[in-house]
Amino acid sequence: MAKQKKKSSAGSNTIALNKQARFNYSIESTYEAGVALEGWEVKSIRDGRVQLQDSYVIFRNGNAYLFAALITPLLSASTHIIPNAFRDRQLLLHRREIDKLMGSVDRKGYTVVPIAMYWKNNRVKVEIGLGKGKQEHDKRDTEKDRDWGREKERLMKHSTR
Repeated sequence: MAKQKKKSSAGSNTIALNKQARFNYSIESTYEAGVALEGWEVKSIRDGRVQLQDSYVIFRNGNAYLFAALITPLLSASTHIIPNAFRDRQLLLHRREIDKLMGSVDRKGYTVVPIAMYWKNNRVKVEIGLGKGKQEHDKRDTEKDRDWGREKERLMKHSTR
């Protein structure tokens, strides 16, 4: 009798989040990109050994690359390869999307940062965002709004009782 795989919930498709991206940048538009990975990287990702903090997207020779994303190799990685945890990984985007992103980065001073990494149809996808860096006062405003939202929720919760 064949074993049946249980369907996972929709929220478990997320592999890694970059929470600092939305705090440090005001994201104006997002794109979904595939990632060119090696076999040992997919195994490590399945094990949850990914960090997107301090990573960003660079453009070289008309291609987009995920730079400084950490994928820690498993101890059981193959013996005939030498895994590089900080390897630049090519992002798979349409040409018009790459041209649009490159133009925004070059002319308007935007930055492209990864926001999340997730599974989609057994493929690893990265959500990247085009945004401008926030100033210190903008970050304080964001934090103040978030604290006020929490306080409002608490007040509403206690007033309904």
